[in-house]
Amino acid sequence: MKKIIFFLVFVFSVSSQAQQRPKLVVGIVVDQMKMEYLYRFSDDFSPNGFKRLMNNGFVFQNMHYNYMPTYTAPGHASIYTGATPSVHGIVGNEWFSRKLGKQMYCTDDATVTTLGDGSKEEGEMSPNNLQSTTVTDELKMATNFKGKVIGISIKDRGAILPAGHFADWAFWFSKTGAFISSSFYGKELPTWVTKFNSEKRFMPYLNKGWDLYKPAATYNESMVDNNPYEGKLYKSATPTMPYNLKDMFDKNGAGVIRSTPFGNDLLAEFAKEAIAKEELGKDNITDFLAVSFSSTDYVGHLLGPRSMELQDTYLRLDQTIADFLIYLDKTVGKDNYLLFLTADHAGAENVGYLKDNKYAVEYINPKDIRKSLADFSIKTFGVDVVLNYSNFNLFFNKEIIKAKAFELNRVKQAFKDFLMTQDYMKRVYTEEEILGSTGADYFLNFIAKGYDATHNGDLVLLQKPGYSEHGALGTSHGTPYSYDTHVPAIFYGWNIKAGESYSKKEITSIAPTISQKIKITFPDGTESNVLEEVLNK
Repeated sequence: MKKIIFFLVFVFSVSSQAQQRPKLVVGIVVDQMKMEYLYRFSDDFSPNGFKRLMNNGFVFQNMHYNYMPTYTAPGHASIYTGATPSVHGIVGNEWFSRKLGKQMYCTDDATVTTLGDGSKEEGEMSPNNLQSTTVTDELKMATNFKGKVIGISIKDRGAILPAGHFADWAFWFSKTGAFISSSFYGKELPTWVTKFNSEKRFMPYLNKGWDLYKPAATYNESMVDNNPYEGKLYKSATPTMPYNLKDMFDKNGAGVIRSTPFGNDLLAEFAKEAIAKEELGKDNITDFLAVSFSSTDYVGHLLGPRSMELQDTYLRLDQTIADFLIYLDKTVGKDNYLLFLTADHAGAENVGYLKDNKYAVEYINPKDIRKSLADFSIKTFGVDVVLNYSNFNLFFNKEIIKAKAFELNRVKQAFKDFLMTQDYMKRVYTEEEILGSTGADYFLNFIAKGYDATHNGDLVLLQKPGYSEHGALGTSHGTPYSYDTHVPAIFYGWNIKAGESYSKKEITSIAPTISQKIKITFPDGTESNVLEEVLNK
């Protein structure tokens, strides 16, 4: 009897130790998802997708980004590092490099090569520009590199940055229709990826085309189809359902799936394959799968937040998530995975839509901004001293300024004074003001947290709320205003109790919270504020 009792105690002890961490952590990022969509479309969601996460998980209703610019690459980096761009260095999807004299991409790496059926440019990617460890990196080290980490996305940056520096693999979608990677991760693609690509699983979606998922009456939360604020999908005659995707594929290639809800479905298929073939969550050493759904962003940019197409994309994503959760239940086990869902940024309303509803805002063409800066410079200094304007950053040509013996601070102040006379301008900050920020200025605090002196400009421009450089159709993002910062944040699964919080939280709390939850070291650049609500048992 004593032996039996001892054995049972031993088994219980081992089991308890095994439960110190989940078998699998799944991070889901939905690109350009506003928190509002969980409210606006909730009546049309199924019980098993977003609603399952919301009803059975912990929902942070007031989660925000705490920096500017609110773009895809900084968003993914901040979620997984627990740091802002001022620390992790990813200040945009791309940024102007003074050293190179041109724009550089966030994950560019000319030292690596493409793995798989993709172009040279598509595969020369790695996390080398990321200046902080990620929660996925820390998991690798905590498990003595035995835990697997895989990042997947339609976008390269959505796979690479979350996966971190030590990932087993990151995979992203090529315009050829294949998932590819780079030599940073290995010498050749895993056999299962090659097989998946050979099956051309994108074709059934394209052959079927894109029509409404539910009856038209369901879409009363959106504007009528073919409204004046949406763009055209791959030169379609009108932005109107149904879309002949096969015809678009014949003219443009497999990349057309990116701007349809089926890019999300294809990625979910790939995620299931990764779990099965890499045996994620099969032992007591925690693995991590980072999934970023990108098609929501493509659709949002092109067709805008009030389009039927966008609502349809979310209704379909709801079902995709429901199916994915069922798959996790069956393969990993309901009590064995920890999942969080959030977004890399939200998104603005279309400027024309706001104007037509009597909100006095305007679209500003960045080319017009650049021309006005050149005209002012020539009028004031006799020469154009502007080197580059991009991502709300103004760079001066310091060689010209030095050659002309201009005082740099005088130049900065002159441009700042000029810009503040423009109708679209809210604030202008100099590099010195940004680096000397104390946090007392609300907007300056956002800009300072998004500023890296090695990547950013001499002046940073903050336009008024509602103004946009995106264009007349669709929408964009990038500002510190709530329409760009307010995103969902849901924790679900292993050791998570259902509940919700309405207090304001910051996106940089996710990584240290996951780290604390699974008892690993925090990422080295993290701000280290944790979400106690999901840590308390």
